[in-house]
Amino acid sequence: MADLSVTLGPLRLKNPVLTASGTFGYGREYEDFVNLNRLGGIITKSITRDPRAGNPPPRITEVPGGMLNSIGLANVGMEAFVREKLPYLRNLETQIIVNVAGNSVEEYEAVVSRLDREKGIHAFELNLSCPNVKEGGLTFGKSPEAVFKIVERVRLHTNRPLIVKLTPNVTAIGDLAQAAVDGGADILSAINTVMGMAVDVSARKSVLGKMTGGFSGPALKSIALAKVFEVVRRVSVPVIGIGGIFSAEDVLEFLLVGASAVQIGTANFVDPAISEKVVNDLEIYCEKQGIEDLEEIIGKLDVDGAGGDGNKNRL
Repeated sequence: MADLSVTLGPLRLKNPVLTASGTFGYGREYEDFVNLNRLGGIITKSITRDPRAGNPPPRITEVPGGMLNSIGLANVGMEAFVREKLPYLRNLETQIIVNVAGNSVEEYEAVVSRLDREKGIHAFELNLSCPNVKEGGLTFGKSPEAVFKIVERVRLHTNRPLIVKLTPNVTAIGDLAQAAVDGGADILSAINTVMGMAVDVSARKSVLGKMTGGFSGPALKSIALAKVFEVVRRVSVPVIGIGGIFSAEDVLEFLLVGASAVQIGTANFVDPAISEKVVNDLEIYCEKQGIEDLEEIIGKLDVDGAGGDGNKNRL
């Protein structure tokens, strides 16, 4: 059987399949559908300093090629997370990564500082797609200077692996990646959702309660692959690929362009058992192809040739 384990700097995963923040609850919600211990890791909903009710409904809508969401970082807050969610996660035999969000640098610092005192957390992922209320609402993740500042400040509060989640809603994602690494990030994840909108023609209103939302799903994969390819060519730290992953073949595409692991997001809403199925299918693929170690194919995209047969060696 192939070795599916991967190493992302200081973080070791039993396989490259993680669940994306905001699509897998706090983990326990999926225990009836997935053997959680089979996954490479679980990334929690974004945790903020205080509880958040989230945006007004409607907050999710299906659109061609995927879905739009405008959840608004609804979560129980850091203290309730420690009391009510973390004890269950500690008993799982997989890596637990806590996604952290906030509306100021100080809030990110407060959450990481508080959670860093707790056992059972293996890494932090910073969600930088939040408005900085102290800077007039400019999203943290759109400015390399802001990315550097927040990562540098948070880095002071933990020695655990620090992952920075990059937004694609910029001109040059490589600049954000470099700023995050310069600030102290160990790992990058790319990409977060793309800004989108859906309109109800009859009502002449936005379908979502907050006008716009984050677009995700199968149609995002090609964009995500290109962004991950750009990031891995810019920085030397490991990258986690995100965007439109619904199958083991999708995972392999991200690994070939240089990602060391992936996150499955929207697919969890379509098939709650998809993450474990993808792990199983990766094992089958490696066995058929004679791949003994999954790390053999990471970054092995042929960049000199073009026009590969898209049907060759399909799962």
